[in-house]
Amino acid sequence: MRIWLDNDGCPQIVRDIVFKAALKRKVAVAVVANRYMHVPPGGMIQMIAVSGAFDATDNHIAENAVPGDLVITADIPLASRIVEKGCMGLNPRGEIYTEANIRERLAMRNLMQELRSGGEIQGGPAPLGDLDKKRFADSFDRVLTSLISKGG
Repeated sequence: MRIWLDNDGCPQIVRDIVFKAALKRKVAVAVVANRYMHVPPGGMIQMIAVSGAFDATDNHIAENAVPGDLVITADIPLASRIVEKGCMGLNPRGEIYTEANIRERLAMRNLMQELRSGGEIQGGPAPLGDLDKKRFADSFDRVLTSLISKGG
């Protein structure tokens, strides 16, 4: 079992929670980004720097994650790809991506993108608040515990 962290736009608090849990529970983490960042020493956390090409980070994760892995991402198209493969998906606000909800999330994402490109709305999601951080930590702990107990 491995945790894949889509580092494109990932909040620092989410990285901190993931790193702390991974080191404590001895679970491998792959941090994937289009540029290098420092990760904690110890061998449990690996930094994978991919090219700066469009969707290079998402493509690397989607191509290398396997069923039983956990992918942390706010990217809905990536979440759709990994759920299709049988991986678990979790966003930085603690929402779990499932086969039951991913199509709706994709449709909503596409609608919002269309509205933004037409100038009808501006901006993206609000910054993470304290409640979002707690939701992520709680969901992450539940999902990680479940995957570990399944022998991941």
